Amino acid sequence: MLQIFNTLTRQKEIFTPIEPGKVKLYVCGMTVYDFCHIGHARVMVVFDMVQRWLKASGFEVTYVRNITDIDDKIIKRAVENKETIKELTQRFIDAMHVDADALGIERPTYEPRATEYVPQMQDIITRLMNNNYAYQADDGDVNFAVRNFKTYGRLSGKSLDGLRAGERVAVASSKQDPLDFVLWKSAKADEPQDTKWQSPWGVGRPGWHIECSAMSCELLGHHFDIHGGGADLQFPHHENEIAQSEGAFSAETGKPFVNTWMHNGFVRVNEEKMSKSLGNFFTIREVLKEFDPEVVRFFILKAHYRSPLNYSDAHLEEAKQGLTRLYNALSSVQDIPNYGKQSEWRTRFVKVMNDDFNTPEAVAILFELVNEINKADGDVKRDLARELKQLAKLLGLLERDPQAFLQAGGGSSAQANDAQAIEAAIQARADAKQAKDFAKADQIRQDLLAQGIVLEDKPGGVTLWRRA
Repeated sequence: MLQIFNTLTRQKEIFTPIEPGKVKLYVCGMTVYDFCHIGHARVMVVFDMVQRWLKASGFEVTYVRNITDIDDKIIKRAVENKETIKELTQRFIDAMHVDADALGIERPTYEPRATEYVPQMQDIITRLMNNNYAYQADDGDVNFAVRNFKTYGRLSGKSLDGLRAGERVAVASSKQDPLDFVLWKSAKADEPQDTKWQSPWGVGRPGWHIECSAMSCELLGHHFDIHGGGADLQFPHHENEIAQSEGAFSAETGKPFVNTWMHNGFVRVNEEKMSKSLGNFFTIREVLKEFDPEVVRFFILKAHYRSPLNYSDAHLEEAKQGLTRLYNALSSVQDIPNYGKQSEWRTRFVKVMNDDFNTPEAVAILFELVNEINKADGDVKRDLARELKQLAKLLGLLERDPQAFLQAGGGSSAQANDAQAIEAAIQARADAKQAKDFAKADQIRQDLLAQGIVLEDKPGGVTLWRRA
């Protein structure tokens, strides 16, 4: 029975879908004005794991991960680059897909773009104004009246009085209350034309928070099962989503916006917060120049999704060694069967994954299997290898040919480029052995080992190789 930690209630709860057998999942995606960074990688991997496990548990999953393709940062970058909003955002959407595919991220059911849902945003804003939750200010912006939504703060645990006490002195004078947030931004004269839409409140564009309410409600309904995202979005973004969505629809539905809220932990770099200002900001493609994408995925899944994740080359090297050990176990087995039945390994794996997606414990079970594989032989060895491969697949791991991974060495894909030279050296060694020049054959083995290439002679004169 699956239990999920619900940020809203601050406790684990037995997960019961609104509609039996079906799960509706929404995750806040990327704002596409730059390449995705390692924090984005964590969000994508974590919720890819979640939707994989839900499917493996027998649920029909509708997974929505949005794209924010209009906001202040996008406009600023497009103006700087002298390109249109569409040109900028499409370029980085394409780059995001390349990065996600490399990490083994399955495409969501829907990947809506904010600019395609402006009419739905305007409909929600109209409803909020009619329900006395929003107003148009003197500067033309439409704002949400936070104090009119009496349960504001329940997701983040923040009180209105506490927020009021900690507010900045300089706030927009057109707001009725400093805590109010913008739903619709009045257009500025110097902004590009492709950032402007007609509306009942004049020409303008949507605020950031309203985008997710519109896309999730349109694609999943006004009441759905799970909403996820990074811990940095819990406040104010997700808090504001609740206020907007329930302010617009709850009077009609009598239901909350979302039943279960999930948040993955922060990514830190060498125990410091990741930020461009500290110079410790890494894009996914920068990391993949040094490490195999599956190593990065494994590194992320080794930590529980709610815990902080400390990024460092040392930790990635550790993940590389661990994943290599898993692949080594598979490479030691020929003709792994693809049939299977319920086993004690699978029972334990299911139990820990149903305990709030406890991937560290699931990974520990994989390593226990490796220990048993290394001690076994014959059919027992093959059955254990099958179990390892099938359980790892549920996490999106060990789906490649073991030799292909081991020959890449868990490093960047560029490391595989010298494979032909290695194969040529192995052939030269075989020729030397055939000529009974064993000194030369041993020297070739030693030369390869000095380069980090380990040879394994198998029955039948076959020699396999891997990177140390």
